[in-house]
Amino acid sequence: MKQQTLANSFTLEGKGLHTGLNISLTFLPAAENTGICIKRVDLPGQPCYEATSDLVSSTQRGTVLEKGEWKISTIEHAMAALSAADIDNCLIEVNAPEFPIMDGSARPFVQAIAEAGVVQQKEERDVFVVRKRIEYVSADGKSKIVLLPDDHFSVDVHVDYPSPILSNQYASLEHKEDFSAEIADARTFVFVREIEPLLQANLIKGGDLQNALVIYDKPLTQEQIDHIASEMHQPTVPADKLGYLSPLKYDNEPARHKLLDVMGDLMLIGKQIQGKVIASCPGHHTNTEFAKTLRKQIKHQEVQAPVYDDSVPPIYDINQIRKLLPHRYPFLLVDKIVSISDKVIVGVKNVTTNEPFFQGHFPQEPVMPGVLLVEAMAQTAGILVLHDKEDAERYSTYFLKIDNVKFRQKVVPGDTLVFRLEFMSEVRRGLANVKGYCFVGGKITTEAEFVAQIVKNK
Repeated sequence: MKQQTLANSFTLEGKGLHTGLNISLTFLPAAENTGICIKRVDLPGQPCYEATSDLVSSTQRGTVLEKGEWKISTIEHAMAALSAADIDNCLIEVNAPEFPIMDGSARPFVQAIAEAGVVQQKEERDVFVVRKRIEYVSADGKSKIVLLPDDHFSVDVHVDYPSPILSNQYASLEHKEDFSAEIADARTFVFVREIEPLLQANLIKGGDLQNALVIYDKPLTQEQIDHIASEMHQPTVPADKLGYLSPLKYDNEPARHKLLDVMGDLMLIGKQIQGKVIASCPGHHTNTEFAKTLRKQIKHQEVQAPVYDDSVPPIYDINQIRKLLPHRYPFLLVDKIVSISDKVIVGVKNVTTNEPFFQGHFPQEPVMPGVLLVEAMAQTAGILVLHDKEDAERYSTYFLKIDNVKFRQKVVPGDTLVFRLEFMSEVRRGLANVKGYCFVGGKITTEAEFVAQIVKNK
C-alpha cells in the first residue's frame, strides 16, 4: 500500500470547546513520511510538531499535546477523520491552542476531506501489523483495550456508566469505509452533573446544546439547573425531567462517539494499524496510554517482519525465479516471492536438513553460513531489481559493496527464512542501493546494506 495525503487544502472555522475562541484550522497536503503535523501559526516562530502519543500531556475532556510553548487540544475528532480516510501525511495549521469543536462530531472533517480529495504518494505505507494479542488495562482496572491480529482494521467498543440514562452500550466499526455513514455523526457528550466542575476548571467555555450531547441523569434543584444554564448561556430545563437534552442521532450515539475517540487517539502511534481493537470503557487517558505502549513497541522493533501466509499463492514460484536469476543448484537460495512492489520485495526460503552446506557447516551442529544468508538476501534483491525489465534474462546484478552486516541469531534446519529487501534510493546509472533483513519466526536474524551494479549480459 502507498502512503496518501490530501489532494487539496481546506480551511474550517469554529469556536473552541474549552477556550470559546473563534478558531481557523487549515489542512494542507504534506510530503511522504511527514506524518500528521500540527503548526501553531499564532505563536512566535510558528512551531510545528508531529502529532504522536509522546507529546500527550493531559487527557481531561480531550487529548492534549504539548511541547514547550506549543500546546494543542481537542484534536481527536480530526484525527479520527484522517484515520478513516487513510491519510498518512498532512500539515494542519491552527491559530489557537485547540481545534474547533464544530458540531461535536467528526462529520465536518470527514466532509471536508471528501471534498478536498485524497491522492496516493510514491512511498510505501508503513503499517503496524498486529501479530499477537496486545492488552492494556488502566491502573484502576476499569478500562481495557485489547488488540488482536486481523487482516484489516476494525473497532468494537463497550461503555458502561453508573447512570440510569446511559449505562451499557456497544458500538462496532468493521470497515473504515463505513465510518462516514455509521460513526462520523456521533457527538461528544457530557453529564449535567459534570458541567459545574468543568466550568470551575476553566473548561467548556464554548460548549452548548449544538456541539455536545448533554445528559441529565441525576436530579438537581431547579436553582442549580438555572445557574448552569445561565453560565452556559443555554435555555433552562425543568429540574424533574431526566434524559437527553437534545435528540439522539442513534440509540447508542455515546458508544459510537467513544469509538470515534479511540480511532483518533490511536492515530497518535504514527502509523496505520492492521488489527482488531476491542475497547471496554475507554477514555482519552486509556486510549493514549495504550498508544504510548504501542509506540514504544514499534520503536524497539526497528522493522516489522513481513506477513507471510503460506496458504496464499506466491507472486513468483521457483520456475519464475529461474527466469530472473542465473543461479542454479546448489546456489539458488530463494524458493518463492510472496510480495513485490516498486520499492519492496518479500521472499521466502525453507531451510531443510538436506542443504549441501550442512555436510561441512557443521556435521554435529548444522548452522547455515552467514555468507549464504547475505547471498540469499542479495538474490532476492536481484529479483526486485530485474522483475520489471522487459528482457530480465539478459541482465545480471553484481555486488559492489556490502555494509553494516549484522548476524543476530543462527539459522538451523527447519527454519523458514523471510527476506525483506527495500531500495534505499532510486536506481541511478545502473547502481542499486538496497537494505535487507532476514527474519525467522518474526525476529531479525540477519541484516545488511548492498550496493549492486546492473549489467547487461554479452
